[in-house]
Amino acid sequence: MQDLTPPQPRPDADPPAGGETRAARDWVVILSQYREPSGWRSSWELLVTAVPFVTLWALAWWSLQVSYLLAASLAVLNAAFLVRLFMIQHDCGHAAFFRNRRLSDWVGRVIGVVTLTPYDVWRRVHAKHHASAGNLEKRGMGDVHTLTVAEFRGLSAAGRLRYRLYRNPFVLFCLGPFFLFFVQYRMPVGLMREGARYWISAMGTNAAIALLLVVIGYYGGLAVLGLVFLPTMLVAASIGVWLFYVQHQFEETNWDHEDDWQLQHAALHGSSYYVLPGPLRWFSANIGMHHVHHLQSRVPFYRLPEILRDHPQLAESQRLTLRDSLGCVGKQLWDEKSRRLVSFRAARTA
Repeated sequence: MQDLTPPQPRPDADPPAGGETRAARDWVVILSQYREPSGWRSSWELLVTAVPFVTLWALAWWSLQVSYLLAASLAVLNAAFLVRLFMIQHDCGHAAFFRNRRLSDWVGRVIGVVTLTPYDVWRRVHAKHHASAGNLEKRGMGDVHTLTVAEFRGLSAAGRLRYRLYRNPFVLFCLGPFFLFFVQYRMPVGLMREGARYWISAMGTNAAIALLLVVIGYYGGLAVLGLVFLPTMLVAASIGVWLFYVQHQFEETNWDHEDDWQLQHAALHGSSYYVLPGPLRWFSANIGMHHVHHLQSRVPFYRLPEILRDHPQLAESQRLTLRDSLGCVGKQLWDEKSRRLVSFRAARTA
């Protein structure tokens, strides 16, 4: 494991349970100096994402009269800009995009109509994810369902089959994204008893989406909905789920029971640094620097590279290349003995 001792440890830090815990806690303080967003920079990032997205949408719509294949290809290309819009919405949810929280929230709500995501519902669920990531007693809210080896062995044959199907790549990255964005997000799942605001968020977003689709269908017909809207949404949804998956589902991730779980330690060691090429890093709004994001979620995405530049120790932690990430699909169970995410085969032969 890389040496993550921070360059300027606080003399008044709480007595640590161990070196790793102390380092993680100190990083939170050190990274807090990067939290301040820039209004002009945030506005620029929104502009250079939204304008190309709308332009490609219009171009794909127009190209239907030339070629259906061309229209669908442009729609698939536009999925990259939709992913980036979602990442801007993500920063709004963390109050990391504009200093004015109300402005951030309304930008997030508007983008949520385009991404089919009820903003206030998603923000609450995502906050729970940040507050419990890596805690074995608090699984099931905003994460990819993960069983321990012992739990999997304790299931019935039908239960093991259901879990295997759930962790199948086709289900996770094809059927799952469709269900999540087109079905689950239409209701405030997990928050139905937490207040009217989440119902208002879900139903208000649904009404705005319905109005948008009616307008598109009226002026463009089924061809626009089927060859422009759907490809853009489905491809973007699959990319988004993939990014979320590899950020936490890698071999040396971190899971602990409640008594041993520590928030900052889980943030640093339970999230990967997904090392992406420049263009992919831009379209994903640096979300691959996920260990830093979990340590200090209020840092705007455009300041994350600044942190890795100033603190190269973090650039060597939890590194996951594109090639490495492909192997994450074959890791489905948390082995509490080896403290590794392992495959079904490895669990069976252990």
